[in-house]
Amino acid sequence: MTTSARTRGEGPISPSGTPAIPVFLYHAVMDDPPEWIAEFTVTPRQFAAHLDVIVGSGRTPVTISAVADHLAGRAPLPPRPVLLTFDDGFADLPGPTAEVLAARGLPATAYLTTGAIAPGGRSLLPPAPMMTLARAAELERSGMEIGSHTVTHAQLDTLSAKALAYELRTSKAVLEDALGHEIRHLAYPHGYNSPRVRAMSARAGYETATAVRHALSSDRDERYRIARLIVRRTHTVADVEGWLAGAGARVAPYRDGPKTIAWRWYRRARAVVHGPEFAG
Repeated sequence: MTTSARTRGEGPISPSGTPAIPVFLYHAVMDDPPEWIAEFTVTPRQFAAHLDVIVGSGRTPVTISAVADHLAGRAPLPPRPVLLTFDDGFADLPGPTAEVLAARGLPATAYLTTGAIAPGGRSLLPPAPMMTLARAAELERSGMEIGSHTVTHAQLDTLSAKALAYELRTSKAVLEDALGHEIRHLAYPHGYNSPRVRAMSARAGYETATAVRHALSSDRDERYRIARLIVRRTHTVADVEGWLAGAGARVAPYRDGPKTIAWRWYRRARAVVHGPEFAG
């Protein structure tokens, strides 16, 4: 970290020499979530406190399209950006969650699992209160950008080429039919990806894809595995303040470590025996 970065409160510097960018990953915002998602759920009170800290941080909230435009050389990012992202499509999203974001003028990006929200759809997600596909347009009107989170929420790096293409292309098509415009962005379920998954995501027509990595992003991050910080119920306001200052996590881009690679091979082997599984 340079002295000037400390003075500006921008925190760690990425390998490219640029300041870190926090990309927050939320799931549900509710008081009484199903047990399987409880670890990744924050209460409305916690969420409001996080948003107040974000507003007070002086960072500029943007959607994933701003990052895509920067990485493609179409437009620069604003000073000190921050992103709020939401995965899956829980029932709170088009209601109270969208309302508190709109009340503070905060844009966000919602990645929707189409099999969990479309009529007659099926997914690997366990039972939970989910929004409906019909409310996706409502999210856009409230200031959220919509991206794909696949059809079934499978571990994409364990799938055959045919199954992977189905997950990527069908979810995109369903959302485009519902909203009447192109869907440019993807979030990998569980954050799991691989070189093959990233290449097929590009061929399916996505401009970006977000992973998890529990790391800070940067303006030189990889377009098809943008790092995010996964927010758990145990994270405090102090944790959020640290991330906003660019501290408390690694800064992407960086290579996968041996444990990540070994875990990927284990999951692939398990998928051969058990088929697609939810990995929550």
